[in-house]
Amino acid sequence: MNGEEIKSTLKEYNLQSWSKQKGLNPISIEKAEGIYFWDYEGNRYTDMSSQLVNMNLGFGNTAINEAIKKQVDQFCFVGPSYGAESRATLAKKIIDLMPDNMGKVFFTNAGAEANENAVKIARLFTGKNKVFSRYRSYHGSSFGAGSLTGEPRRYALEPGVPGFVKFFDPYVYREAVDFETEEAATKYYLTKLEEQIQYEGPNNIAAIVQETITGSNGVLIPPKGYMPGVRALCDKYGILMICDEVMTGWCRTGKMFAFEHFDIKPDIVTFAKGVTCGYVPLGGVAVSKEIAAYFDDNLLSCGLTYSGHPLSCAAGVACVDYYEEAEILKKVEKTGKVLGEKLEEMKEAYKCVGDVRYIGLFSAIELVKSKETKEAIVPYGKDPDGIMGKIVGLLKERRFMTYTHENIILVAPPLIITEEQLTEELAKLEEVLSIVDKEFL
Repeated sequence: MNGEEIKSTLKEYNLQSWSKQKGLNPISIEKAEGIYFWDYEGNRYTDMSSQLVNMNLGFGNTAINEAIKKQVDQFCFVGPSYGAESRATLAKKIIDLMPDNMGKVFFTNAGAEANENAVKIARLFTGKNKVFSRYRSYHGSSFGAGSLTGEPRRYALEPGVPGFVKFFDPYVYREAVDFETEEAATKYYLTKLEEQIQYEGPNNIAAIVQETITGSNGVLIPPKGYMPGVRALCDKYGILMICDEVMTGWCRTGKMFAFEHFDIKPDIVTFAKGVTCGYVPLGGVAVSKEIAAYFDDNLLSCGLTYSGHPLSCAAGVACVDYYEEAEILKKVEKTGKVLGEKLEEMKEAYKCVGDVRYIGLFSAIELVKSKETKEAIVPYGKDPDGIMGKIVGLLKERRFMTYTHENIILVAPPLIITEEQLTEELAKLEEVLSIVDKEFL
């Protein structure tokens, strides 16, 4: 097929996620390498969101490609109850990267399944049924993970699965209270969370689930002391702490896992995306030694045909090895500093930029109508005039490819991006912000 044939066939036969199907105009991709991809007309685009914040190592990583080919030549699949070297090797590598309290891994196909199985494991282990999660969260769109999700993508699933309780994020920028310090904000949010725990009944709560750093809903970085404070509340009331590292794991934030920034040890960690960089789907649930030991004599009522798929795990082994061998964390530290400096400059220079938040190569630009009132450029859960869609279109015209959510522009390029490439692309973003100042406010 040529590019137009691919596009027309997709539009006729494929349902595209999170979209009204009328008027879709997908770009047909002919080739890709590093941080770039090309359409059939030869136009080059820059991937500034790592696709769905999963292609941390970009396109065409030779080490991952070769590992997949080698596994194909050995065998493509054996069931979860059989021994596969790639499955065994990756499980050990993951636990070795985790804190010393972690014990075993249950593999899934993706992040949503990881979060669903984490909730199931927490309920089985504790014998409790309620699970806390935050309003500005996305944990997947399957029925269980969608019920765990807090933002509007959960609406289609409601009334949903019983037992899921939402609480408010530590979203300091939009809080009605003006805090003098981050510590003051932390005290406020933890006090309210503990109050809600009391009202819901601590003996009923199996787990508190959080994206360690909220992803698509704004790259919300917890204030100082917040995550240790949640850990302390979990310990106080016998609640499991689950960190969703699906988006933030695998070097994205400048640590192998984002919870390392906060000096905490979760009870359960979910992961996906960057474990294979999307070359083959894979997710998983890492559990503490205590939880792992519980299932020595109690049934682990979790199972998937493709749990620990050998091809996926082979890709995962090569991917995890590459993070370490190529010293990706050092690269993220260097380029992340450049990204942060540029974003702060944008915040000062453009009227539409209310706030910027960044950690490693994980960042968000929050667009507002007014810096003084902080009124969002579009209402929550709505875009009646298509403003954010128009902004994405302006970026697309400049071949700067990312996505938006609510009033947020996400900037999360592949971790292999160079300083020169990053500077070149951010100049395009600034062009668009200047247009927003002139035409959208």
